[in-house]
Amino acid sequence: MTKFIILYFLLILRIGYISSQSAMTPFQVVQENLDFYNQRNINGFISSFVDSVSLYTFGKDEPVAQGKEAIRILYNDLFISSPKLHSTILNRVVLGNKVIDHEYIVGRKGSDVPIELMMIYEVSEGKISRMTVIRK
Repeated sequence: MTKFIILYFLLILRIGYISSQSAMTPFQVVQENLDFYNQRNINGFISSFVDSVSLYTFGKDEPVAQGKEAIRILYNDLFISSPKLHSTILNRVVLGNKVIDHEYIVGRKGSDVPIELMMIYEVSEGKISRMTVIRK
């Protein structure tokens, strides 16, 4: 009987752990994605997205990339060509399921010229479903 109680207790702990892992806030989802970006870890980066994720440029009707595989190709090329790539968040605003980051990026495609941009992330069910970039 004691063995059963211990197993039951361990199962409850495991279920609680899994539940806490899947209940990430939009802030946490986007931060994890940024961490993978800064590590240039394509598999971790892609794991933050829903299968139907889309990337838009602000003001354009057509997406730059649609779907996880298109995002994978786009960012894998960026990661390969940018060994010193790093994004620093200058400001972050969270409003419901949207996260807006003002980013300062260095090392993009080997360039010494830093760039600033805004990223708007929309998070659905613990994954990023849409990204919109605003450039100067």
